[in-house]
Amino acid sequence: MTTETSRLGRRIMTLFRPYRGQLALIMAIILVTSGLSVISALLIRTVFDSALFPYGESGPNLELLYWLVGVLVAIPIVSGVLNVTQTYLTNIVGNRVMQDLRDALFTHLQRLSLAFFTSTRTGEVQSRLANDVGGVQETITTTAASVISNVVVVCSTLVAMLILSIPLTVLSLLLVPVFVVLANRVGSRRRSARRETQISLAEMSAITQESLSVSGILLAKVFGRQQREIDRYRTENSRQVDLQVRQAMVGRSFFALTQAFFGISPALLYLVAGLELQGGSGEISAGTLVAFTTLQTRLLMPINQLLQVSVDVQSSLALFGRIFEYLNLRPQIVDAPDAIVLDPAQVHGEVALRDVYFRYGPSERDSTAPEPEDGDEANPDRGGWALRGISLTIEPGQLAALVGPSGAGKTTISYLIPRLYDVTSGAVCIDGYDVRKLSMASLASICGVVTQESYLFHASVRENLRYGRPEASYAEVEAAARAAYIHDRISVLAHGYDTVVGERGYRFSGGERQRLAIARVILKDPRVLLLDEATSALDTESERIVQRALDSLMRGRTSLVIAHRLSTIRAADVIFVIDGGRIVERGDHDELLAQGGLYARLYEEQFGGGEIEAHCADGVVLRSGRVARPSHSRVTEVAPGIMPTPELSPERIPPDAVGAS
Repeated sequence: MTTETSRLGRRIMTLFRPYRGQLALIMAIILVTSGLSVISALLIRTVFDSALFPYGESGPNLELLYWLVGVLVAIPIVSGVLNVTQTYLTNIVGNRVMQDLRDALFTHLQRLSLAFFTSTRTGEVQSRLANDVGGVQETITTTAASVISNVVVVCSTLVAMLILSIPLTVLSLLLVPVFVVLANRVGSRRRSARRETQISLAEMSAITQESLSVSGILLAKVFGRQQREIDRYRTENSRQVDLQVRQAMVGRSFFALTQAFFGISPALLYLVAGLELQGGSGEISAGTLVAFTTLQTRLLMPINQLLQVSVDVQSSLALFGRIFEYLNLRPQIVDAPDAIVLDPAQVHGEVALRDVYFRYGPSERDSTAPEPEDGDEANPDRGGWALRGISLTIEPGQLAALVGPSGAGKTTISYLIPRLYDVTSGAVCIDGYDVRKLSMASLASICGVVTQESYLFHASVRENLRYGRPEASYAEVEAAARAAYIHDRISVLAHGYDTVVGERGYRFSGGERQRLAIARVILKDPRVLLLDEATSALDTESERIVQRALDSLMRGRTSLVIAHRLSTIRAADVIFVIDGGRIVERGDHDELLAQGGLYARLYEEQFGGGEIEAHCADGVVLRSGRVARPSHSRVTEVAPGIMPTPELSPERIPPDAVGAS
């Protein structure tokens, strides 16, 4: 047995530690049942030699026979009751262990950092939870008890067989050591085949998750690539069939050989007994021979089962290895031993980054990825840095914006504030506290995030809105929905707030999903708000409504907005221009335009045609300050640089049919 196998075995045994009492009871039942089976076999000899054919008597001893038959009838009845009890207890313990294992794996996955999930396909994670954990269920629920039971039966039966006849016992066990060695080799091959099979199952799960999700189906249909997805699945499915057949056939010839040997053994014993009796040297009575063959059958069957179990256990070790591979991953983002818990009501909301350097290093899974080299902080031009010496402060209640080209590091900054990643050097602080010193739960209560892609669970509208604050009352949920300008839309649904939103919320349009996400954050009531391209994927009408909902959300909070559309951040108190992981400019809109730097260039690129991409209810604001209205409307003069924002009544919000975008 290799060191790795021994280590795995010890770790598997620790899973049963909480159930020592039940295991002790199971062991006691096994011992009693095994003892009864041996007693039954020994009583058979007494039945033959002392009751049916008593030595020196002309007929059977009926009185003794009645007692022996009564005991032989009672033994299987008692054994049956004990076996049912043992099976019940075994399944209770086994399924509880499975529950603990699934809980431990899911809990551990929840604690892993975002980096792990960005480097691992969802389908593979699902396969570990479903296929791998499910694959070891039989091993845990039945194999452990089977091993114990069979070992006890083998030991007790061997003792009884040795009492009856040492030569016949030696003959019965002659080839068993050879079979044990062969079983170990077969188990290694089965383990390898099982691991490949599970990897293939994980690949199939990943393909299924990717291609049968709403987004995957939509992508395949609009690009006409359904056949490609079908071919991908068929190829992996065919490989899965080959691996399953290979796994099933590994060792089948070996087991056929062992079964043949065990089937032939009783016949060989009869031959040996006959030869001994013929030579006159044998002292084997008929009762002894019948009892011995009965015991031999009881011995060879558990030995054969133990050989098969050893192969199955080797196979299951491959699954345990894959499960423990995830459980061994060490979360990168954890609470400090002396983590501080802040009262959200007492948080002012000052956000500061102090000389922050950051690079995307290894995830928990990718331990081989390169770490930052010594001295890199002093030489940020040595590649890989996403942020290089970022220092900024956002005062409580301020609206700050991050602007810059794609890949400049804007989203990375938004990841560092709620501590989805930790800085490589420097510090991110809220109200002067390093976020690494705050408890994760406390930090989550302080920060609210709205991203470009709003994720909704396949649950009711109410459940989705209360996700960040489950104790919220119905009135509070409705108030948050009204503030996000989504209440009227919810009200016309068949079941109102109890309507199930569908997979990822696809029963709603993009603007509606975004407003639901905003309502969810409003209900949570965070002190610090992070908006990452919250309106960039929306059409003009939806953007207008969502922007108004965002105005409600940002009121009274410290807000950090990331936007490519510069028209959405003109009113920001301070704008930080990011390029190449550095802050290259800072100021308000007018100051940055006057500097004539990167911000002015980006602004000119977006609005160089003379029109601003800021849409109001009645038209488009032109750079000159004129409002271009539809052809049936006249053009209204407004002050240069001022964007009209007329009030939106509920009637102006488009009802949008379910599923419309």
